[in-house]
Amino acid sequence: MDSWGFIEVIGFIPAIAAADAMIKTANVELVGLEQIGGAMLTVGVKGEIGAVKAAVDAGVLAAKQNGELVAANVLARPNPEVAGLLKMKLG
Repeated sequence: MDSWGFIEVIGFIPAIAAADAMIKTANVELVGLEQIGGAMLTVGVKGEIGAVKAAVDAGVLAAKQNGELVAANVLARPNPEVAGLLKMKLG
């Protein structure tokens, strides 16, 4: 089962930098970029837990180098019902 990884940033540039780093670092699928409000954006990926952890770590570093990181999280084997809460296609 897929795991999910999220990085929340302030600004478009750190979001794109994080997304780029995440998909270049590990075998993960980029599932979306969602505007939370104002300038806050969340980037989401899914894949095997090890790949997602590596991708999120790389994305965090890229976000910090290019702007402001708000939060990052990895969900290992989340309940499929949680996907209904998001606009991103994680299921």
